[in-house]
Amino acid sequence: MDVKRDILWRVYLSYVLIIIVSITILGKAFYIQQVQGTYWRSLSDSLHQRIISIPAERGTIYSEDGQMLSTNMPKFDILLDFRVEPLHEENGKLFREKIDTLCDSLSFLFKDKTPQEYKQELNTAFEASVPNYEFKKKIDYDQFSKMSKFPLFKLGRYKSGFIAIEKNTRLNPYENLGYRTIGLAREQNQVGLENSYDTVLRGQNGKQLVRAIAGGVTVPVQEGEYEVAPQTGKDIVTNIDVFIQEVTEKALYNMMKGNAAKQGVAMVMEVKTGKIKAIANLGRLSNGDYGEIENYATQATEPGSTFKLVTLLTALENGATLNSPVNLEGGFWSYKGSNVKDAEVHGIHESNYLHAFEESSNVGMAKIALQYFAPNPQIYYKQLSKLRLDSLSGIDLSGEGRPEIHRPGSKLYSHITLPWMAFGYTVRVTPIQTLTLYNAIANNGVMMKPYLVNAIKEEGRTIKSIGPKAYPGTVASPNTIKALRTALEGVCINGTAKRIFPNSKYKVAGKTGTALVAEPNGVGYRNNIFQSSFVGYFPADNPQYTIGVIIINHPNAPNHFGATVAGPVWKEIADRLYSTYIQNKMGVAPSFQLKDSQIYQYATSKISLKTIAKNLSLSYKDSSLNNDWVMLKGEKRDIKIVPKQISAGIMPNIVGMKLQDALWICENNGLLVKSVGRGKVMSQSIVEGQKISRGQQIQIQLN
Repeated sequence: MDVKRDILWRVYLSYVLIIIVSITILGKAFYIQQVQGTYWRSLSDSLHQRIISIPAERGTIYSEDGQMLSTNMPKFDILLDFRVEPLHEENGKLFREKIDTLCDSLSFLFKDKTPQEYKQELNTAFEASVPNYEFKKKIDYDQFSKMSKFPLFKLGRYKSGFIAIEKNTRLNPYENLGYRTIGLAREQNQVGLENSYDTVLRGQNGKQLVRAIAGGVTVPVQEGEYEVAPQTGKDIVTNIDVFIQEVTEKALYNMMKGNAAKQGVAMVMEVKTGKIKAIANLGRLSNGDYGEIENYATQATEPGSTFKLVTLLTALENGATLNSPVNLEGGFWSYKGSNVKDAEVHGIHESNYLHAFEESSNVGMAKIALQYFAPNPQIYYKQLSKLRLDSLSGIDLSGEGRPEIHRPGSKLYSHITLPWMAFGYTVRVTPIQTLTLYNAIANNGVMMKPYLVNAIKEEGRTIKSIGPKAYPGTVASPNTIKALRTALEGVCINGTAKRIFPNSKYKVAGKTGTALVAEPNGVGYRNNIFQSSFVGYFPADNPQYTIGVIIINHPNAPNHFGATVAGPVWKEIADRLYSTYIQNKMGVAPSFQLKDSQIYQYATSKISLKTIAKNLSLSYKDSSLNNDWVMLKGEKRDIKIVPKQISAGIMPNIVGMKLQDALWICENNGLLVKSVGRGKVMSQSIVEGQKISRGQQIQIQLN
């Protein structure tokens, strides 16, 4: 009995202890959940949740005619979370039923792997229940849109594990066209308009609460909701004309490539407004080709003979005339132990200011400067200030180089400063300043501020317009302006540029320049690197555009004169602008040649197409029968009209249509349309042939 009692006592004691421990555990659990639950949950959230910055969508940079020069394009990283429960229910039934058709679709879309390779890849990740498997990176919107409609993926992230992380990528649709002027949108080292107008373009970032999951990936706590929504940046509209920019870059590139030049810039300004229509900056790359790597238009350099306009202008303002005599000393003159040389020893002595300017005589310009300004150099420097050559041009690009002018009394001023400055040495100005000065002569003495941006827009609405700005007064008297225009025309008729414009359809006024370039680190002028320039305006009797071309050649280049290097580039640009924009205004009938042999296609309504064909007197073959919507296809002048099927309840292919037609079709089918961009339809979020229902949303990407 004692043994039995002893055993029972121990059993009862153990039982009581178990009950006490159980009650303690339950009590503690209840206390943690109900009393301390809020504290522990907040602590857990603080470890796994945080507020992150949501980048605002950057504004778009447009050309004057509405073409996108720099814009945002969405890119998507695709993750697959193979831990989601629906994938593993019933021994992975859902996954195994959909995997074959899914892999067929992926292979057809990306064309980088066979369906079998995709199946092996996804099966391996599925069996291992890989969290947030990095499946695709930086796919475009069209690819993402199609993927999201694929078997399995269309079930959404919580059933299929399909996760898309959107990232905006800055895109220049015209690639390198005006690349340095438009700029680069980077977190560091922004340049061009992207930098100058950064505060306008960048918008305001938002804030969002996210939860950290495996692999360092974060997902929104409540998808689609923001703590603070990002504010999209504003758009800017530039004065850049895409056609003029293309013409300018091509002309500059061809000459630089053929002459193996080091660097060059070509600029086009609208005379009456100061609008910059094009800036092409090309520098030699390590592979021997050329690209936009620096903005040479805003870098100060010795201008050479184009600066002789300043000397002639100042002399005319102080009593000289074009007929005033000057001795050119045969092309070689020694002044206080230093030699002044013309481009060649020509043997001419007795001459006048007009002839000295037309033939670009260094000796003549040096003598003119000494004759008028040696007793009082401040007269010359006062005129430089009036011409704004001692200050920035004011163009809306950051990083413009400051001009360098050595004044009397400064450390670098000497007895040769004034005469050498008279023909463009011992002074440094930027190409944009030289362009602006010549434009002022074309504009009857009124100097216009050069500018690139004419409007700031928000959601298509103009909130700020930026118009032309003329600096006060005129750069010279009417008589001086008239004489200068005569001299600039004389350069192109009788002087150094006469071989550039034989039988030209329009009058040209301009100045050539050929200058030795000084290199740093004590090298100086020893390498015989020449800068070739031509700056001028046209038509000379009714100026519309001012163009400046400055090219720095390779050492000892045999072809290095302004008339033979920069001049042909200038003429090619001017010829294209004249035939495209000016010829019609002057009542001259343009001539056209059919050069486009590209295959093309265009979708529209049959009524619109017939109207276009009738107005343009185009013949065509119509095989569309009674279809209201058609596709025009052709090569050269062989135009065919084929039917475009539009069925109720089925998504048609609207790629290639203009927005107006695409909207009509989509809205007639009850779709809610969201369009991005301008132009013709480039992609659609609902794929062709898919069933559609009223109230469904579709996104259209325009080109």
